[in-house]
Amino acid sequence: MPTNKKIISPVIVIVATALFLATVANRSFLYQVFQQLPDSGLDSLLFFSSIYWVLGSLIILLISILLIFLGLRTACVTLIVLSAPLAYATAAYGIVFDKSMIVNFLETDTHEAMSYINSYAIFIVAVSGILPAWVLIRFYAPHAYRKEVYSGLKLTAVSLLSVLLIGSFYYKDYAAFFRNHHELTRYVTPVSFIDASIKIAKQHIYQRNTPLETLDPAPQINPDALGVESLTVIVVGETARADHFQLLGYPRETNPELADSNLAMVTDIASCGTATAVSVPCMFSRLDRSEYSHYGAAKQENVLDIIQKAGYEVYWIDNNSSCKGVCKRVNQTTVEHTDPTVCEQGTCYDDVLITALKEYISLSKASHAVVVLHMMGSHGPTYFQRYPDSFRKFTPDCAQSDIQHCSEEALINTYDNTIVYTDHVLAGLIRVLENSHIEQTQMLYVSDHGESLGESGLYLHGFPYALAPESQTTVPLLYWRNTPSLAQNHCPEHNKDLYSHDNIYDTLLGATSVSSTTYKPERDMLAQCLGYQSLSVGQR
Repeated sequence: MPTNKKIISPVIVIVATALFLATVANRSFLYQVFQQLPDSGLDSLLFFSSIYWVLGSLIILLISILLIFLGLRTACVTLIVLSAPLAYATAAYGIVFDKSMIVNFLETDTHEAMSYINSYAIFIVAVSGILPAWVLIRFYAPHAYRKEVYSGLKLTAVSLLSVLLIGSFYYKDYAAFFRNHHELTRYVTPVSFIDASIKIAKQHIYQRNTPLETLDPAPQINPDALGVESLTVIVVGETARADHFQLLGYPRETNPELADSNLAMVTDIASCGTATAVSVPCMFSRLDRSEYSHYGAAKQENVLDIIQKAGYEVYWIDNNSSCKGVCKRVNQTTVEHTDPTVCEQGTCYDDVLITALKEYISLSKASHAVVVLHMMGSHGPTYFQRYPDSFRKFTPDCAQSDIQHCSEEALINTYDNTIVYTDHVLAGLIRVLENSHIEQTQMLYVSDHGESLGESGLYLHGFPYALAPESQTTVPLLYWRNTPSLAQNHCPEHNKDLYSHDNIYDTLLGATSVSSTTYKPERDMLAQCLGYQSLSVGQR
């Protein structure tokens, strides 16, 4: 390597990298801060400038810590390359990389991850990440380790002193601003990502040897409440927002088939999270959203465990990335991508779940069974791949993954087509249950979370729950059964403030007539409106 490269000092490299990351990788953070300023006067601009300086100082501190372990060049290149895709995802879709989003990312399969890659994303990441990293490698040769560490420590000391000086002038302003807008700290790239990753790793190490917590050692089935045979189908929807369901007041005809299906319950409810990796395990967990944690739920029984222990055959059939740990202790399978008429580009249309349910009914010998069907639903950003051409009801649609470059009309058309197709699949599942030989059948559909379609500059999902728009947290819930109910007119409608994913656990126990010490009858959405009473623990 040419010796003239060493003309560039470590101090210049650290400062240049910090300025680059503060300006380019944190453009979304700076934009959000600027939007929250009370005015555009001189005081606000000086305060904004101080935030930019503190941000640069924080990045200098991060570089100085990493260079101790990696060396300066490797540390800077790592941060630049890591920050580029994070910054793109935040700027393009509004994604914030907190703990829940990172868990969701870690549990995403390869095909799902690839759906986010397009020519525009590659170009932006190359320009903002690969190119500057290459320039750094090309024009900077490492100095002596001691000199690099000394340079980092020297800059860190200067930065900290300057931050203290800023604090002496703006302490009250910082305290008030970030107390009211604490969520903005999650936009700091890549600091927020690294901090959340470390917390997840520590939590995983701490809890990895924790034994499974038994919630109820002896749940029972109430035989008087069931016929000779029963089948409960739980359909876990994907990315369906309630306000795009015709059944819930949407002016477009997105539920043409379900409108004639004699549903016993139609309502919107609040989701537990804004990402699959949170909402799916949370809705089956005894933990409420306020107390839910990914690893806490993983280390205790869920409602499927309780139902199986009571005597049901429980089967999870997946047409999505995975069950997120919910089906770890029950029967499970993933649909095979072998039929070219319904499977292409690595995924299958949800019609495969209708076929899977037919096959299950024909092969199962269980008297009482619960089948969970995990849909691909409306998963983005490649919405156009979620429905066949015959379901392109609304046009023009958006046949690309960089959805932020589609028109509002095309994006909404594409998303609505996915809802129309979901409607078709759910109606098909109901027809299978209606025509089966099983005496008692029922189906509960609920989506895991909603979706943003460009409102307020947000796309997709995964926004921090406290700040997430209702489009990401309000989801549809539908219930059907083949036995009539005199009380079905009393089921709630259009009231997400009444019920949430927290009610799913008890509703499933009640619907399957399982007596358990974990059952809370006041949480059962169906108990009163459908006129049944689940066997409580005191009635065993």
